[in-house]
Parts: sequence; C-alpha cells; structure tokens
Amino acid sequence: MKKLRFYLCLVFLLLNLMFAFAQARVSEKINGISMVAARHSIDDVHARHLKTLGSNYVAVMPYAFMPDANEPELIFDTDNQWFGETLQGISEDVKTLKSQGLKLMIKPHVWVGNAAFTGDVFMISEGDWSQFEQNYKTYILAFAKLAEQNKVSLFCIGTELQEFVSRRPEFWCELIDEIRSIYSGKLTYAENWDTYTGVRFWDSLDFIGIDAYFPISEAKTPSLDQVNLAWKGLTKKLKSFSNSYNTKILFTEYGYRSIDFAGKQPWDSSRYANPSNERAQLHLLKGLHQSLWDKDWFAGGFLWKWFPNYDKNSKRHQNRFTVQSKASELYLKSFFGRPVE
Repeated sequence: MKKLRFYLCLVFLLLNLMFAFAQARVSEKINGISMVAARHSIDDVHARHLKTLGSNYVAVMPYAFMPDANEPELIFDTDNQWFGETLQGISEDVKTLKSQGLKLMIKPHVWVGNAAFTGDVFMISEGDWSQFEQNYKTYILAFAKLAEQNKVSLFCIGTELQEFVSRRPEFWCELIDEIRSIYSGKLTYAENWDTYTGVRFWDSLDFIGIDAYFPISEAKTPSLDQVNLAWKGLTKKLKSFSNSYNTKILFTEYGYRSIDFAGKQPWDSSRYANPSNERAQLHLLKGLHQSLWDKDWFAGGFLWKWFPNYDKNSKRHQNRFTVQSKASELYLKSFFGRPVE
C-alpha cells in the first residue's frame, strides 16, 4: 500500500512538473494581441482587459495614407485620422499599456486608396520611387524615434509591402541601418504568408515576421485533428526557413474569423453576412497553438485583433476576427496561463 501511494505521489508530481514546464514554454513566447487604434487614447481599464487575457505583448498600429498604389504621396500624423494612429496617440497608449506591465510592438501600416492592396504598391518612375522612399523613411523613422523614447521592445519596419520590398532591396537595407542607429530594441518586418520567402533582408532583422493567414481547411467547422494535420506540413517548411537564417519566426499577425469555413481563406476580411461559427475559430486557434507554441524556433505571435472600445451588446463583430465575448476569449485566458474567470 505504501508503494502504491509512493508511485501515485510520484506520478502526480511528474504531471505537475510537466504542466508547469508547458506553461513556462507558453509564457516564454510572445503572447501578443493586435490592438485596433481608437478614436481617443485608451485608459487603464482598457489596458487591464488585455492584461487579464494573459497577453504579455500588445501591437499598436499607426497608419499612413497614400491616394493610390502608384503615387508617392504618403500622409501620416494628421488631425483627420483617429487619435490612436497618430504620434501622440501611439505615445500615450504605449505609456498606458506599459504601466500594466505589458510589452509593446509598434507596427506601422500603410492604407492605400481605391481599395488597393499594400503588396501591390510600386512606383512608375525612378523620380517617384525616390520621393516615395523619402516619404516612407520619414514615416518609419518618426515612429522608430518614438519607440526608442518609450523603450518599446519591438519595432516592425513595414507591413505587407511585397512589391516595394522586392523591387527596392537596397533601400530596405539602408533603412534598417538607419533605424538601428536610433533604436536599440528588436526589429522585424511583417510579410504576407505567401510571399515571405522572397524577402532578402531577414538576416538583418531579429525576427522573421509573417502575417500567418495560411489556408488550413476547407471544412465548414474543421476538427482539431484536421487543423493539427494541416499544420504538420506547414511547420516543417517554417522550421526549415527559420534554420536557413538562424532566426526565429514571429507571427506578426494571425487569427481567424468566427465564421463558417474560417480556415479556407483566413485573410478574408470582407463584410458579408455569413453565419457566425465560434467553434471553427476556436479549433483553428487551438490547432495553431498546439502545433507551434512549443517549438524552439518559433517566437510567438500577435492575435488579430482586439477592440479597446468593444461593445459586447453589439452584433457587429459576431463573425469577425476578434475573440471578444466568444468561446476563444475564455480559451486564450487559459492558454496564456491565466485562470479562467
């Protein structure tokens, strides 16, 4: 009987150690959330909500605007945009989030007129390229300086600019050097899931950043086994790519809508009124975490996306990306290492 008790105690101890180790591996990762900019600066209540979720990083996202994908004009930090996208707004939000013990990534975006995709931005003439590069550098350096002033841990030098990156590699190498001369934190760049292998300067950055909207399943509600199976092949490719640069991969964006067929085209953000499907979102997130978060070549990621002024009584976000007031929110609290409340 004593031996049985001893073995039972030993098994219990080993299980607890295994659980603690698994939780430690999760806590070592970047358990990030992408926070949507608000009309006004956020307060401590908004920041505490993110802390309660169990996240340890928050991505804040300034925006610059260009009228067309082939025009060099780039406008930012104006009175015509939301406060949370401006220099002052980002600075205030960073301070508020840091006061709650959260780390930050500043991740600048470009918004292109005529519903153009940022990956298609390119200039027609050399003169336009020179002007656009100067405008882009001014934009990025302004926020890199802000990041240094506020001791931000991570700075993203661009988001989904495939044509710009592939056509003007020298500019990007020079930009990285200039950023490093004024900013002492870690650097990444966010490239899309289907074009990240074409970026030539990963070896100059601290993380390989991928906006990870890989197609996972064509099922209406994929099972967890189906999701894990789909990630098996993807993780092999990602590991190989990480090893080729001796640099960890960071999912600068990842997420799924709570909608039927959410894993078929995860990048789809169109606003059609398809039925909501929280179970699909939950299985897809669980499978991604189970497949990647214990890998030593994987740094973590930033979930897309979180609204600081979320209205739980509104039906607007029932089939959108956010996990707020959905089954996935409770799951994330548990996965990120916080008790479910």
